[in-house]
Amino acid sequence: MPIALPWLPAAPQDLRQQMRALPEAEHPGAEVQRLAGFALNANQLDRLAKAMAELRGQGRSLAPLTPFRLGVLGTGTLDLLAVQLVGSAARHGVDLTCVTAPFGQIAQQAFDPASAINEAGCDGVLLALDHRDLPLAGDNGVEESLALLRGLRQALRNAGGALSIVQTLAEPPEPLFGHFDARWHNTLRAKIRAFNQALVEDLAGSADLLLDVAAMAGTAGTANWFSPGEWHLAKLPVAMACLPFYADHVGRLLGALRGKARRVLVLDLDNTLWGGIIGDDGMGGIRLGQGDPVGEAHLALQQQALALHGRGIVLAVCSKNEEATARQVFREHPDMALREEHIAVFQANWVDKAANLRAIAQELSLGLASFVFVDDNPAERAIIRQRLPEVAVPELPEDPALYTRTLALAGYFEATGFSAEDAARTGFYKDNARRAKLLEASGDLDSYLASLEMEIRFAPFDAVGRERIVQLINKSNQFNLTTRRYTEVEIAAIEQRSEGATLQVRLADRFGDNGMISTLVLTPSAPDTPEKTWHIDLWLMSCRVLGRRVEDAVLNEVSRLAREQGVLWLEGTYRPTDRNMMVRDHYPRLGFEPLGAEEDGTTRWRWSTAQSRPQPPMQVSHG
Repeated sequence: MPIALPWLPAAPQDLRQQMRALPEAEHPGAEVQRLAGFALNANQLDRLAKAMAELRGQGRSLAPLTPFRLGVLGTGTLDLLAVQLVGSAARHGVDLTCVTAPFGQIAQQAFDPASAINEAGCDGVLLALDHRDLPLAGDNGVEESLALLRGLRQALRNAGGALSIVQTLAEPPEPLFGHFDARWHNTLRAKIRAFNQALVEDLAGSADLLLDVAAMAGTAGTANWFSPGEWHLAKLPVAMACLPFYADHVGRLLGALRGKARRVLVLDLDNTLWGGIIGDDGMGGIRLGQGDPVGEAHLALQQQALALHGRGIVLAVCSKNEEATARQVFREHPDMALREEHIAVFQANWVDKAANLRAIAQELSLGLASFVFVDDNPAERAIIRQRLPEVAVPELPEDPALYTRTLALAGYFEATGFSAEDAARTGFYKDNARRAKLLEASGDLDSYLASLEMEIRFAPFDAVGRERIVQLINKSNQFNLTTRRYTEVEIAAIEQRSEGATLQVRLADRFGDNGMISTLVLTPSAPDTPEKTWHIDLWLMSCRVLGRRVEDAVLNEVSRLAREQGVLWLEGTYRPTDRNMMVRDHYPRLGFEPLGAEEDGTTRWRWSTAQSRPQPPMQVSHG
């Protein structure tokens, strides 16, 4: 049953003892995320949420989990739901704090600027409403329900600046006419379907997010989703047995919003992409393709991987095999859906798989927290979970026919949007691997950079690039000096500022277009400051362009813009996290002067805009 989260390993027998040991952990946040990675039931999620609250109360950092404050509004009993959300969000890299409202106080909380929800400084508000909360019964029920939601969303944004997470409605399993319900416009089922379609259209172009509860309930079964007894007894809008499933979906959506969704699918070969062992069975002996139920099951997994590749997920191979033998299947087997050109990095050898996964990460310039590793062998899965806990490793059932469903239901690649740049991402990383090979063949760094024939393009923030800007801000953790996060609404407001500056940076070279690779937000000092200064509020960069001296070119461009506005100084701040240690020396390496340091490791730096860095070999353009 999907509501049991079967893609996650079963919780260990000593789970409670491991939770009790969290205060002694050197890195409790990482340990919390590891424990959240088991298939926890409602009671276990409750205990994990309490353990997290105790750690916060002790002043312990939960890094690398990213903080998120979520308001929860609905007429059902929400406190029980909230604790499920906290533990589930940790599974997806989010340190979640929930703010709930008194029972039945939806409108009051949304429209009153002084309400608990609006004064809590929420990053987002979950409108956990179902058909019982909306005026669907009248002749204009769909329109009135949509208007109510629009009003709630706008009020929350105006009062607290929070984005809304809006739910589609699940259809109760009880019909009125039976099969004629779908044909009569005034039945509850017909109205729910009309509402869901209209809601999707209503959210088009909005920064608010959709939580597709209708799809979730359909997967779980609506008779399982709704529990009349639990509703009448405790006003639970979702059956207790389904709460971990619901909470996991909310957690993966919040994780995607904070850039925690996975980006790389690494595939084993034997008995994963095909049935049998290529080294023993040979090309004609493996099971793959139509006419054989096992062969069709493995082909279905390949087709799923190919579809993910089409939406920008990077594919790699990690297998214990002879490379030439393994590659031959991709080149010559007539039923292979995946071919070599779809694979960004191909690691087939007799080195242990943990080492190979590290090598793949290095070649792609991506962290292991971006990886999902699919392997039919339970022993190999256990080793990777132990040695590389950052990597997501789904449990696979014995029947390969269920591989595709398991991978899809796990939701590792959750998206809050989809752009042309997302679709092109696989090409970016394949090109990166080609650049790495060119660097190995080059005599020195300067000749390598010159051979790339780079072109860098600078422009201020705009509506066209806004989606990618927000995505980059919320996904970049390593090359991110302050790790500040901004929503699309906040970025739109920053675009309208008359003072300071914003910068979006794109890079292309002879291997292809890297797309947008860096963003900066610069805010002015107070008007009465003796010497005009810009503060570098945000400076982040995609790790796939590291080592190409892009930061030198960016600093020269920022200095040029500052001089044009009479700004004498740039001040930058480095705030350390568990993920951004690679940029600890960023400012001193560029020649900034130290201004001071704080007890938490935060350092401040200054740069005279009269200076410049040696310009790397690249063509500069604007607009």
